[in-house]
Amino acid sequence: MAHGGNVIQELTADHREVDQMFAEIEAQAAGDPRRRELADELTKELVRHSVAEEEYLYPAVRRFVDDGDDLADEEISDHAQVERMLKELEGCKADDPRFDTLITQLKSAVTSHVADEEKRLFPLLAESCSADLLMELGDKVRTAKQSAPTRPHPSTPHTAQANKLLAPGMGMVDRVRDLLTGRATG
Repeated sequence: MAHGGNVIQELTADHREVDQMFAEIEAQAAGDPRRRELADELTKELVRHSVAEEEYLYPAVRRFVDDGDDLADEEISDHAQVERMLKELEGCKADDPRFDTLITQLKSAVTSHVADEEKRLFPLLAESCSADLLMELGDKVRTAKQSAPTRPHPSTPHTAQANKLLAPGMGMVDRVRDLLTGRATG
């Protein structure tokens, strides 16, 4: 899930990957165990993406965009909602009736969040930041995604400082847990 380019290009590419993952889940028959594997992959990518945004994107929004604090707070609130859904989804098997409901709710929340970022937040950031800064943020986001957790941790704080401090350790524990449980790694 590392694409290259500036922060907007990097995160937009992530958004398209997540769209594709939802399509792959929806293409599988209800109850198909492959849906669980795909939901695990989706979870990993959404968690990594969210942590990286909270570490680097939203602090830049707060610093450089007018009314950036309010914008960042809205986006972080969206992340918390999605993370709670991911945690609930983590406990569902593909044949659990809640699985389809949660995927539908999750897709709706993520689609709304992505649309807001791409139509409102990203243009404001592009207007407020230099090309060099956007490229530097892209590099930082790519690096953050490499050590970020792979599982939802809704009870942890959603702040840049907390993520920079806690995410690498949680990420390492999550990857060991993924290995031990046979959950696909990547």
